[in-house]
Amino acid sequence: MIFVTGTAGFIGYHLAGRLLADGCEVIGLDNFNDYYDVRLKRARHACLTERFSAAGRFRFVEGDICDREGVARLFAEYRPDCVIHLAAQAGVRYSLKNPFAYQSSNLDGFLNMLECCRHAAVRPRLIYASSSSVYGGNTVLPFSEDQAVDHPVSLYAATKKANELMAHAYTHLYGLQTVGLRFFTVYGSWYRPDMAMYLFADAMTQGRPIKVFNHGEMRRDFTYIDDIVDGVVRCVSARNFGPYEIFNIGNNRPERLLDMIRLLAAEFRVTPKLELLPMQDGDVPATWANIDRLRAKTGYEPRTPLSAGIPQFAAWYREYYGLK
Repeated sequence: MIFVTGTAGFIGYHLAGRLLADGCEVIGLDNFNDYYDVRLKRARHACLTERFSAAGRFRFVEGDICDREGVARLFAEYRPDCVIHLAAQAGVRYSLKNPFAYQSSNLDGFLNMLECCRHAAVRPRLIYASSSSVYGGNTVLPFSEDQAVDHPVSLYAATKKANELMAHAYTHLYGLQTVGLRFFTVYGSWYRPDMAMYLFADAMTQGRPIKVFNHGEMRRDFTYIDDIVDGVVRCVSARNFGPYEIFNIGNNRPERLLDMIRLLAAEFRVTPKLELLPMQDGDVPATWANIDRLRAKTGYEPRTPLSAGIPQFAAWYREYYGLK
């Protein structure tokens, strides 16, 4: 049994679907919070339940990761072999306006998951979502897990770094096996509407200008969702992990933001209007994942270049919003 938190979220939805398609039993948890359009989260959840509930391998509970008694009951009832903790308050810019949402979900909620794993009858492997944002102001590219990550430039990044430290403490004190995954700019179908590619698609299809920060001088290691999910699944089954692991999981190929915009505009057959703006607080000019460690331990190899992933995202976007 695999316990996945955040199954109505972007990555959680795709991961749960892959695990269920592979024949795994999954217990999902999500609270459908209103950080972004709840209808999108409900639609993802409906797809999962329609596809897999009849087989009896997908069980879902609507609840909050901060509910200590509720989550403890799930552990006691289902006794998961592996916990994949993806539920969190996401977003760099949102953390500038709503900091206490990050304390509750990313710190209190994560501590609750650690405690539940610690007290489980059989301690599960805990795989949890960290973020490339922990690299903060680092300028040496590509980012490697060996680099210091002591200078976060957003509260969101600070909470993800804190998660890694909390996991290390629980591994040291209680022997809990923990695996932190630093995700790099994930995109694809059923995408989050607060992310740049989605915002650009919305502006393009509505004829509005696109806000492009740092005057377009940005590079991102865009990683297609199927490649991310493949990496997470490999971490579920790997047998050569140490007690405490941290891995980058990305495409290992930074792309210019303006090239992404060009490819996206071509899919929607528009000429984008660009509003070039300065760098925003909490943002970084470039990300690039060194994936040698994950590749060596699991055989992970991303297969989807931006030129192949963007058409798939655009096709989903047109279908979901009924565009021609």
